[in-house]
Amino acid sequence: MLNKKWLTMMLLVVLSLVLTACGTGDKETSGADAEGKFAKLLVGTEATFAPFESMNDKGEIVGIDVDIMNAIGEEMGSEIEFRNVGWEPVFQQLKNGELDLGASGITITDERKQTFDFTEPYYEATLMIVVKEDSPITTLDELKDEKISVQINTTGHEAAKKLQGMTSSKTLAYENQPIAFQEVINGATAAAIGDNAVVLEYLKNNPESGLKAIESDQFEKEYYGFMVKKGNTELLNHLNEGLQKIKENGKLEEITGQKID
Repeated sequence: MLNKKWLTMMLLVVLSLVLTACGTGDKETSGADAEGKFAKLLVGTEATFAPFESMNDKGEIVGIDVDIMNAIGEEMGSEIEFRNVGWEPVFQQLKNGELDLGASGITITDERKQTFDFTEPYYEATLMIVVKEDSPITTLDELKDEKISVQINTTGHEAAKKLQGMTSSKTLAYENQPIAFQEVINGATAAAIGDNAVVLEYLKNNPESGLKAIESDQFEKEYYGFMVKKGNTELLNHLNEGLQKIKENGKLEEITGQKID
């Protein structure tokens, strides 16, 4: 019969082997080869942010970000795989090393740059206000004492907090932008704030929503970039090189309808 000490040692060995086999999670990122190139890139996104990323009828992720990344991949010899993980998980999974980069209409901000690195900008955006068609609201200031719906931890969320106060209960944050728009339709909020291209795409695709968009010069211009883990210089250089190539050959402008220097 095995004594208790020997049995304990055997159990520890087995446990160690199991943990080694499991590793630290479902990490499929490939890293760079000897020449600093990446054969495959795993890209995280939140696919309810049309026209930048959404799901088509076949269950495929499509949109501007997908087209840009595929164009970069073609130039740089990288296979691109998108995963619809959700807005907040993009940030966490990138930190954990479960993704190579985030591509989800992510605005480059000083706060985000403390934790992540960003490519050069590939798209210029601004925020818009969304209200019901019969709403008397015409300016951002008129929303000061009204309930506003936003997508959580976005620049729209930050704009609402700046207007109403960081802890105001009148700012209602949701997992994605369509829910924020739906709250206006339902009458739960007086307005939503979102990125202009996303707002206009939503209104185009939902003509019976009863919503309208309002521009405001109180919103500053924003720039989207692809986001990588802090310090991942090799990948950042790889992406910027590809981005520069599709700027020079006109592919980026063809995809976005914008010219970014």
